[in-house]
Amino acid sequence: MTAPESLAGAPGGSLAGKTALVTGAATGIGKVIAHELAAQGARVVVNHPHTPEPAAKVVAEIEAAGGSALAIAADISSRAEFGAMAGALLSEWGRWDILVNNAAVAITRPFAEVTEAEFDLMFAVNVKGVFHGLQLAWEHLADDGRVITISSSTTALMLAGYAVYDATKGAVEQFTRILCKEFGSRRITVNTVSPGATETETYRSGKSEQFLASLEAMSAFGRLGRPGEIAAVVAFLASASAGWVTGQNIRVNGGTA
Repeated sequence: MTAPESLAGAPGGSLAGKTALVTGAATGIGKVIAHELAAQGARVVVNHPHTPEPAAKVVAEIEAAGGSALAIAADISSRAEFGAMAGALLSEWGRWDILVNNAAVAITRPFAEVTEAEFDLMFAVNVKGVFHGLQLAWEHLADDGRVITISSSTTALMLAGYAVYDATKGAVEQFTRILCKEFGSRRITVNTVSPGATETETYRSGKSEQFLASLEAMSAFGRLGRPGEIAAVVAFLASASAGWVTGQNIRVNGGTA
């Protein structure tokens, strides 16, 4: 099996000997990030929200390509489940170097139609899940570690229907800005990557062709992004070459905003 859009020559050098945890890594951008970190030599925990089949497929693909991976189920909105996952990682591999906060729920609809349950779900996963990950990283991540949180370029676009989703992403961007100072004493970098519209297996679902065309037109290149283009930047930030990059929000969006 071939890893989708694996960019083994991505900048930043080898991650050999490092252990990475990628939340929401069974599908979409998270899946490709897991592949890329493994291609760079990291041992990768493929987190999934109790959906074992797609996660097992990602692990099998990574292992078939010569990498090392482990699927662990955890609802990241639960501190107990996230903590158990971190414990399983440390039990398996003995160290934790890289956290990629990727898992998110995106419900986009007119603000007046968003239900309280939808609001709570997005904040539980997108904000509280990152909060749990950051606190556990402070407790367990090795010195000189790396924290990368996936936000969204939509926080700068003022798109109708994105109010609550972008509120969650704005919150985690502020985590990055402040926590880079707090984590700095241990030489742990904390950064955000904000993709533009990216062509994943589910991205087109529920979106009109007119809306998708408008997103493509916003890019300087007239197209959607590719997951591998996001993963390459994450791999760079996870590497030793990015040791002087912290507190940044890197917009990987083809010039959208």
